[in-house]
Amino acid sequence: MAMSGFEGFEKRLEIHFSDDDPMIGSIGLRQLDFELLEEILDAVQCSVVSAVGNGFFDAYVLSESSLFVYPTKIIIKTCGTTQLLKSIPPLLAHAHHMGLHVSGCRYTRGSFIFPKAQPFPHSSFREEVMYLEENLPSNLCYRKASVMPSKKSKSSHSWHVYTASDEQYMVQHNPDMFTIEICMTELDRILARKFFQRPGDIYSGDLSGKEMTALTGIGNINPAALVCDFGFDPCGYSMNSIDGAQYATIHVTPEDGYSYASFECIGSHYDTNILEVLKKAVQVFRPATMSISITGATEDLYTRVRDIFQPLGLNCRSCTIDEFPSAGNVVFQTFTTRRKKAEI
Repeated sequence: MAMSGFEGFEKRLEIHFSDDDPMIGSIGLRQLDFELLEEILDAVQCSVVSAVGNGFFDAYVLSESSLFVYPTKIIIKTCGTTQLLKSIPPLLAHAHHMGLHVSGCRYTRGSFIFPKAQPFPHSSFREEVMYLEENLPSNLCYRKASVMPSKKSKSSHSWHVYTASDEQYMVQHNPDMFTIEICMTELDRILARKFFQRPGDIYSGDLSGKEMTALTGIGNINPAALVCDFGFDPCGYSMNSIDGAQYATIHVTPEDGYSYASFECIGSHYDTNILEVLKKAVQVFRPATMSISITGATEDLYTRVRDIFQPLGLNCRSCTIDEFPSAGNVVFQTFTTRRKKAEI
C-alpha cells in the first residue's frame, strides 16, 4: 500500500427539503443557477466539469465526483480531501431563500485509505457528527449516528452513517426506494489501465471519458440511460447516467497501490434488472475487495445481492445490519475474492 496518494473513498451527503407552496416544489432546487452552485461547491473545494439533465433532475460531474439536484432533494458526493460538509451552510441559506425547509439528511462514507490527510471537519467521524449537529436545524429531531464494522473486532473497514429527519419526512419517506453504494479496491491491474490517458493522447475531458466508457463496457451497464462522462489527465474517470428519475454514478482512481472504484445507484424494489446492473458494474473492475451498502434494504434484496457475486469469485465475508430513522435498514456487506484472505 502506498504511503500517500489520492483518496478514492467518497463522502456522500443527501439532503431533503419540503415546502408550503406546490409550485415551488415542482422546480425547487433546480432554480439554483450556476453561480450559486459554484458558491456551494467552492466551500467544498471542487467544481463542475460536465453536466446533463432531464425532466426530473440535473446531474453534474465534478472535479471530485458528482452532484445531483432534484426539486426537493440534493445529493453531493466528493472524494479526495474535499470538505463536503461545508456545503451545508450556503446550501441551506439558498434553499431557505427559495422557501424550502430541510426535512431530512443522510451522510455516509467508508473508511478512508489516507485518513490523516483529511481536513476539518473530516478528520474523524466524531468531528463530522459534531459539525452536522451544529449546522442542521433543530426541527430534525430524529437523529442517529453509527459506525457499522465489517467484523465485531479487528475491523479495518467500516461504514459510517448519520441520519436526521423531522416528523414530516418520517411520514413521507418512500419505503419502496433504496440506494446501493459499492466501494471496490485492489482493482484488476489490466482493467485499471484503461482509465489512464494513453501516450500521445492530445485530449482529455468529455472525449476521453466517452472513449473510456466504450472501451471498458461501462456503456453497457444500462444501455437505456443517458451517460455524461469525463476522463481526467493523467488518469481517473467519472460518470453519471440518468434514466428517468433514477441515476447511477461511477468514479475511478486507478493508480496501483491505492486503486479504487465506486458504483452507486438508486432503485425501486419493483426493479427487475437491478441485479444484472450491479453484476455488470463490478465486472468492469474485478476488485479483490469490495463493500456494498444498501440503504432501505429488505432481506430479500440484500440476500440476492450477496449471491450474485459468488460466480465472480467474490465471497461475502461479513454482513452488518442497523436501522435508522427515516432511512430504514442499512445493510453493510464486505466481499473478497477466493485468492485473497479476508482481513477486513
